Amino acid sequence: MPPGPGVTQSELGHGLAPGEALPRVSVDSEGVRSEGETVASATDMATLVEPSFDENILLTLCATDCGTQLLLDRIKQSTVSCREAASFLKRRAALEDEYGKGLQKLARTTSVEYAQHEGKAGSYVTAWQASMRTHEAMAESRLKFAMRLNEMSEELNTLVKEVDKNRKATKDLANRYERALQDSESTTEKAKTRFDISAEELERLLLQKADEPLKDNLMQSRSPVNGKRVIGKAVAKGGMLLKGRNPQNIQRQEDDIRARVSQASDAYRKSMQDTQAIRQEYFNFQLPRILRALKECVDEIDLGTQYHLSRYAFLCESIVHSEATILQPQDDNAVGLKATMESIDNRTDFKTWMQAYVYAHGGSNPRAPRRNGPAEEGFLPPISQPHYPGSSPSLAHAHLSDKGRPTFGVSLADQMTRDDVDVPPIVSKCCDAIEKYGLDQQGIYRIGGTHSKVMKLKERLDRDLDSVNLDAEEWSSDISNVTSVLKLWLRELPDPLFTTSQHADFMDAARYENERARHIKLHERVNALPDPNYSTLKYLMSHLHKVVQHEAQNQMSVQNVAIVFGPTLFGQPGGLTTNGALNGMADAPLQNKAVETILEHYTDIFVDDGEEA
Repeated sequence: MPPGPGVTQSELGHGLAPGEALPRVSVDSEGVRSEGETVASATDMATLVEPSFDENILLTLCATDCGTQLLLDRIKQSTVSCREAASFLKRRAALEDEYGKGLQKLARTTSVEYAQHEGKAGSYVTAWQASMRTHEAMAESRLKFAMRLNEMSEELNTLVKEVDKNRKATKDLANRYERALQDSESTTEKAKTRFDISAEELERLLLQKADEPLKDNLMQSRSPVNGKRVIGKAVAKGGMLLKGRNPQNIQRQEDDIRARVSQASDAYRKSMQDTQAIRQEYFNFQLPRILRALKECVDEIDLGTQYHLSRYAFLCESIVHSEATILQPQDDNAVGLKATMESIDNRTDFKTWMQAYVYAHGGSNPRAPRRNGPAEEGFLPPISQPHYPGSSPSLAHAHLSDKGRPTFGVSLADQMTRDDVDVPPIVSKCCDAIEKYGLDQQGIYRIGGTHSKVMKLKERLDRDLDSVNLDAEEWSSDISNVTSVLKLWLRELPDPLFTTSQHADFMDAARYENERARHIKLHERVNALPDPNYSTLKYLMSHLHKVVQHEAQNQMSVQNVAIVFGPTLFGQPGGLTTNGALNGMADAPLQNKAVETILEHYTDIFVDDGEEA
């Protein structure tokens, strides 16, 4: 099979020049055809395409005359979109970096300058310095966000360069194969022309031999001059030179022409077969490979751009959540910015400063009026301090009696056995108050209470639960303190409500994509809980079911409630993963999905026939 000009046999038979690889195409050795083998069949073509590849699109592109140019233009479009995304991320990174560095510098400068000036001390300076550290943490979070955006921008630019390089290499390869086919077709056309000329020359010779007797009679009846002219015209018309009318000369000319016709015919036939083989090789094997390589370039840049944009959206959500966590930590033992500012005790600060000031300056001002002196000089006796009922420190800070029935950090089964109840009293007490005062409060359970008040309520409930009146103005005015205490009690259980031993079973059940299957599996896991856990969970889910029914007022949907209670009810089992993160954090989406499904199917799981929800 002779190749076209400038193309080697290796390039046509294997689609590759020596030492050259087809860009971004994985082809098994079975897909390479050598001379004498048939072209790739439909079965062989299936092995060239990965199962995830859309073969219908490939077939459509192969049947389209403009398939190659279509994909090249599409790659250009995707490249422009990818570059724009990379440019946006880079500019956004610059803004975030400038903001983070500015906020960091402001917080540090403010902290240093405050120490150099005569500002207030005491709880105020403690809260002020803590707030500056909070701002530094926010700035650090923004700087990390900017660094991630820069990395994504660079990755997108690298992706553009790689795809553009592969596009050019594949385009050059496609042009090479097209030129080879065009050159072969041109060679075939020239061979056909040579064959046609030789065949026509032979046909004229044969016609002349058949007409020779008639021409001899005509030449004898004419003058010699006219005879020479007619013979010249016949020779010119026939395209041959007759050496007299010797039959042997004519036969030799005929044999010579027939040999040339045979050679031209063989050359034309071989050229036509070679062209057909190259055409089949191109359309049945090489073109699909080229189109697949270009389509993979399209998919790579499109999916890469989409992945980085999705990652950007996730980072945007993460930075907002990170700042919210910095401002209001999830751990109730940590103090947020709001609680820090509320911890400022102006009264105590003033008393402390007043005592220090009097100690430092008292009696040192000779111009101050005299306070004490002889009565005969008009001085009055000191005024006694008035006593107000209930102002005694012993009364104001009366110590609560400890009844010896702690409830925080105590096993659920031990509490219920000790108190002989089906539901822990703290759960029913808090849920009743929340349903009475907080069902319509926006963000119930999502918004935490004041840290100091939450700790105060926890201490009182742990010492004497029965004596605490949650209907009092102190607690009913801000029901978020009660919700935070309830969540804190659930988190401090030695064994989570869903139990550590069944954590993996619940996670496996939550992984089911089918809603019905997930519901059934989680129902089975709930029924397998110990009796104290089951009864407590049933009561808590009944309460949360009421919260969700007031979604229009409190904005707490099933999903929002599940996000709040997923980590709370499952706890944080296991140690650290290979990435250094808690296993519970890795399971957070499954924990939320499990709580969401159980809450959505509360009636089916917990409410018996004839029993009201």
